[in-house]
Amino acid sequence: MGIEEEIKQRKFKSHFNKAIINLIYTNGWINQQQIRLFKPHDLTTPQFNVLRILRGQYPNPSTINLLIDRMLDKNSNASRIVDKLEKKKLVVRKQCPADRRAVDVFISDTGLALLEKIDLELDLWDDEMRRLTEEECILLNELLDKIREGPIIPGDIQ
Repeated sequence: MGIEEEIKQRKFKSHFNKAIINLIYTNGWINQQQIRLFKPHDLTTPQFNVLRILRGQYPNPSTINLLIDRMLDKNSNASRIVDKLEKKKLVVRKQCPADRRAVDVFISDTGLALLEKIDLELDLWDDEMRRLTEEECILLNELLDKIREGPIIPGDIQ
């Protein structure tokens, strides 16, 4: 179904305006799919993202600042997310031996096991979601990267 039918809007200011609205709508749609995927595991999408980053760093430690830099949603509160994951025993915090003021964050064995289980579900989800060819995915990635080049908000122009 096209964006026109999805949001019941026939006219757009321009093709660019339609593309931006379509991106925003599609982002929300994908987020809803992920929420449904992670909910049975008592995870939010930002929590999954932190676990994914920590697994990528494993067995090396991560800092909260590293997590903030790498998170997909820059509005997420990494410290609070780590607190919640620690309560679920999915991550472990340890005092940094090199700097006693700093705290290192590691994914736990429980967190690694959970990600392995979710990986299988994500593989199935990816297969079901595969509606683009590899060439189309390459082009889409190039176009999305191009959209993010340079400032887009008039107040950000230097």
